[in-house]
Amino acid sequence: MAAARRLKRVVASQPGFLKLKSTSDSADSVSSRRKRVNKNKKKSWNKHSDINDVEDFLEDVRHQERTTGGLLSEKPDDSLFFLDVGQPKKPEQKEAVEGKKRKGKTSRPLRIDLILQHDSLIPPPKDVLAYQQPNAKKLRRIAQKAEQLAAKGVVPRRRKQLPSRRPADRKAKKSVTEANNNPDREYYDIWGQESKDSADPWYLQQTGKKLVNRPEKLNEKPSVLPAVEVIAPGGSYNPDFFSHQALLREAHEVEVKKQKEEDKIERQVMVNKDDTATEETILREQVEGLVEEENEEEMAPNEEEEDVAVGGIALAEKKTERQRKREKADKIKEQQRLADRQRIDQHQQLFQLRSIKASIKQQEQGTKEKQKVRKAKQEAQKSQPRRLGKLKFQPQDLEVQLSDELAGSLRQLKPEGSVLKDRFKSLQKRNLIEPRERAKFKRRHKVKYVEKRAFREIT
Repeated sequence: MAAARRLKRVVASQPGFLKLKSTSDSADSVSSRRKRVNKNKKKSWNKHSDINDVEDFLEDVRHQERTTGGLLSEKPDDSLFFLDVGQPKKPEQKEAVEGKKRKGKTSRPLRIDLILQHDSLIPPPKDVLAYQQPNAKKLRRIAQKAEQLAAKGVVPRRRKQLPSRRPADRKAKKSVTEANNNPDREYYDIWGQESKDSADPWYLQQTGKKLVNRPEKLNEKPSVLPAVEVIAPGGSYNPDFFSHQALLREAHEVEVKKQKEEDKIERQVMVNKDDTATEETILREQVEGLVEEENEEEMAPNEEEEDVAVGGIALAEKKTERQRKREKADKIKEQQRLADRQRIDQHQQLFQLRSIKASIKQQEQGTKEKQKVRKAKQEAQKSQPRRLGKLKFQPQDLEVQLSDELAGSLRQLKPEGSVLKDRFKSLQKRNLIEPRERAKFKRRHKVKYVEKRAFREIT
C-alpha cells in the first residue's frame, strides 16, 4: 500500500498531470489526513511533505528561462508587446534582364538538423577547467617576486645571459620548395641524411632538448678482421707444391704446440718419486711418540725455567723530569736540523737546473716511447679475440689435406668442414659474441631395454 501511494505521489508531481478524483483516492486522502506523522526528524520530511506547488513554480521558472531567457515579470514591455501596423507591402518585382537567370529560393535546413540545434536561451554553464591554470599560485608568487626584484634594481641571471647569446642568422633565405611532379628536382634520401636542428642552439641547451652527440667509440668496429678470411693458397684443391708444404708446416706447428701443452700438464700432475713414502719412513711415523729418550726428561725442567724467565713482564722504569726535557730538546734540534737541510737542498737545486732539465727531457722521451709501445700493442690487440666471457677463444682446426689426399679435379673433391661452424667461429674471433660450449645433454631417466614379444617368440 505504501509503495502504491509513493508511486502516485511521484506521478502527480510531474508537470502537466491532471488529477482525477475517485472514491479510492478520497478514502486514501481521508486516511492520510487522519494519520499523525512526526515531522521532527529529517528522515520523514521527504516522505510525508507535499512539495508539488514548489516543484510547479520552479518548473514554470525554468520554462520561462528556456523560452524567453529570463522571467517575464522582469522583462520590459518593449520585449513582450509590439505594435501591429498591418501587413507590410511587398516591393515591386523588377523585370528580369534578358540573358540572366532568376535566382532560386534559398535552401532551408533539414528537420533533423533543426532538432539537433540548441533552442534554449539559457547560456551554457561556465567551464571552470577552461579558466584554470596549472600552478597558478606558484606562477603568481614568482611574478610578484620578479616585480619586487625589478623595483630594487636586481637583474635576473637569465637576462644577464642574453647578451652572450649567439644571434640567430635571420638573413638566410628559405629554400623554395619544388613541386613533387618536377622530374628534374634533386633526389632526397630520407634515410641517408640526418635531421638538422633549425632551432637556436642556446635555446636547445637551456631547455635540455639538445640531442646528445653519438660517441665516436660506437662507430668503431670491435675487430679489424674481415668477415670472411680467405685460406692460404695451399688449401686449394690443386695447390702449388711449395704453398702446400707451407700450409702443412703451419699445421704441424699448431699440433706441436698442442702436444707441448699436454706434456706440460702431465709433468705438473706427475707424482715425484722422492716425495713417495718408503717402508722405513712409514715405520718411523708409526712408532713416533712411543719411544721416549732420557735426554728429553732431563731437559724438561730447564725449559720450564727459561719459559718462566722469558714469560715474565718487564716493568718500564719511570723517566725523570730532566730526562723528559732532554728528549724534548733533542727532538726540537732534530726538526731544526731537517728543516735547515731541506732549505740548503732547495738552494743547491738552483745550480742544478741544467741537469734537472736534462732529466725531465729524458723522462718525457721515455714517456713518449712507452706511449708508442702501448699504442702499437693496442693496434695489435685489435686483430686478436678479446676475453668476453669465462671461456677462452679456441681457434678452429686447419682443414689440411695430405699430399696423397689431394684431388686433381673438382669432381673428385670431397667436402670438408662445416659452413655453420666456420661462421660461428668467425663471430667469436671478431668479438661479436662470446666463446661458448655446446650444451651437454643429460638424460633424466635411464634407458630401459625391453624385448618385444614377437622377437621373443622367434628366439
